Amino acid sequence: MELKELLGKTLTEATGKNGDDEIIFKTTEGKTYKMYHSQDCCESVRVEDICGDMADLVGSPITQADEETNREKDPEGYKREYPPESMTWTFYRLATAKGQVVIRWLGESNGYYSEGVDFEEVS
Repeated sequence: MELKELLGKTLTEATGKNGDDEIIFKTTEGKTYKMYHSQDCCESVRVEDICGDMADLVGSPITQADEETNREKDPEGYKREYPPESMTWTFYRLATAKGQVVIRWLGESNGYYSEGVDFEEVS
């Protein structure tokens, strides 16, 4: 399922914060959606940063729901003592008339595991 499924829907709840491994969205239709990654042994995928106020996504129809992925070993300004073999940044941009929120996920692994983020309806 793609994030675009949220276009036109009105959220009653949007929960998640930096460091989490899932974001939950609940709609006025009674549906619940989850953005997450099923972790495996040799990888790490998590919410690295949320820019904007998640509360801006609640109470007004979603007008933007975009995904962008960027694979780099050493993005500018992001340094580690022991960088992973593979790194994937995934940016999700959601907006309503109240404002925009950008959720940035970071996936790291040895290159043999998925670093992607899944989005699905859970109820």
